[in-house]
Amino acid sequence: MRFAFYGRVSTEDQQDPASTRNWQLARSRQVIEPDGGEVVAEFFDIGQSRSLPSKRRPEASRLLDTFRDPDRGFDAVVIGEPQRAFYGNQFGLTFPVFTHFGVELWVPEVGGAIDPGSEAHDLVMSLYGGMSKGERTRIKTRVRTAMASQAAIEGRFLGGRPPYGYLLGDAGPHPNPSKAANGQRLRRLEVDPIAAPVVQRIFEEFCAGSGLQTIALGLNRDGILSPSANDPGRNPHRATGRGRWAKTAVRAILANPRYTGFEIWNKQRKDEVLLDVDDVALGHQTKMRWNDTSEWIWSPEPMHEAIVTREQFDAAQAMFSTPKQRPPRQPAEGRHYLLSGLMHCDICGRRMQGQRNHGTAYYRCKYPTDYPQPEGGHPRSVYVREASVTPGLDQWLAQLFDDDHIERTCQTLAGVSEPDPETIEREERLRAGIADCDRRIGKYHQLLDHDVDPALAAAWITEAHRERSGLEAQLGQQIPGEQLSSSQVKALALALRDIVGALGAADPTDKADLYRELGVTLRYDPSGTIAVQAQPRGVTVRVGGGTLTLSTRDPWEAWLTAA
Repeated sequence: MRFAFYGRVSTEDQQDPASTRNWQLARSRQVIEPDGGEVVAEFFDIGQSRSLPSKRRPEASRLLDTFRDPDRGFDAVVIGEPQRAFYGNQFGLTFPVFTHFGVELWVPEVGGAIDPGSEAHDLVMSLYGGMSKGERTRIKTRVRTAMASQAAIEGRFLGGRPPYGYLLGDAGPHPNPSKAANGQRLRRLEVDPIAAPVVQRIFEEFCAGSGLQTIALGLNRDGILSPSANDPGRNPHRATGRGRWAKTAVRAILANPRYTGFEIWNKQRKDEVLLDVDDVALGHQTKMRWNDTSEWIWSPEPMHEAIVTREQFDAAQAMFSTPKQRPPRQPAEGRHYLLSGLMHCDICGRRMQGQRNHGTAYYRCKYPTDYPQPEGGHPRSVYVREASVTPGLDQWLAQLFDDDHIERTCQTLAGVSEPDPETIEREERLRAGIADCDRRIGKYHQLLDHDVDPALAAAWITEAHRERSGLEAQLGQQIPGEQLSSSQVKALALALRDIVGALGAADPTDKADLYRELGVTLRYDPSGTIAVQAQPRGVTVRVGGGTLTLSTRDPWEAWLTAA
């Protein structure tokens, strides 16, 4: 028999992926080789948590996708350790796919292939799924309890990024003998001689009555690097505003109690929430959330040198105004921002924020507000009126499909409709799968006329319909690679001309949706010029008795002038 091997290693294991793969593969071969089995394909997930269902693990998902291919090259799948493949009830949700496509699943725990009709095998695999979930939960509980005691009793630094104003220093050998033997040492926070005075200045100015905006402006005026620029290696994601202080950075420093010398832990937690409440099988996703200050764990005494006194810190917290409880704002009738998320400032590249002024829609760049700076550079106010942009934008979009430009537009659409062999092959597989589902559904209906348990036949029919719906969804999401004939391209362009031609009188909501479907983006320069692009991605247009999908490879570009 030809086998595909599946294995997994996560970052939580802190193991060498190569070594882990090797021993899982060796254990798998011990199961199949006595029966003449041979591993001909490998699927190994690295850095994927066991709590993720198979569809959300790249290699496991790829393995399941190959089941639909009759030329997949293997007859069965072997797993060296089922605890790494199945978590909780995942086996019960995944094994029916194996059975449906006639692919055997071999595991060491049953000494070979799992029998779909064996209650004992099903019980064993469910037991290992429960053990896998229990092991992960037990590890999380043990680690969090240990870290809480280390913070509350020992005041130990528990890792992570040092706050602005501190550096990591050596705190002696690691108390774990095995880790100490490997050269690992404890760390502690030590005062940064360059950044610590900046933290003191922030607290002093704030306690003296200066606002967050004023403090940030003063730091930028004096050329002091922001926390992200002070440690760029740990902040590669900070592109916009790098090097400049923002109000949020000042506020974060004022709210951090570690500047008092105490070690603090449990400020945040990881919550696992359902990815889709209507489809529990998709599993959970992890979200970081702030704990209430009453749940923070403080060290019994200061464990590192303080930058500010406890009195200064308490005074700063007292000065933060308590946010007023206001009823949620209801959007006013008729207030629409047609270009929300599409208008960008050409100076800094950030999205411009919609704002009403005397009942008129404007777009404003808030870069100077978020990142205060001295005079010069970015203007303090960058405004553009929506009504000054949309007429020219609508006229340009309509021009793409007028009589003078329709032929060139058709050439553009035809140029991106070249057939994609991989996409065509995938579409053929999906259509073949749908046809197979229809065949099985008809067969199951015929079985109802014979001595077949109606409940069992109904379960088969339901499963086939569910599989068919999944295939149809995948086929519907397929946008690129569709080959259009010249007549289809012409019909598509003419249909779009009718749609774009009605933009001026369109409902604001429909108009905003169409801008997004056409892939419109605008960059406004305070001089009054606007660089505009349109790059449709999957605009479906009804033509005749069917639908065609527009997807351009290169954007249409133009320059407009704000009226």
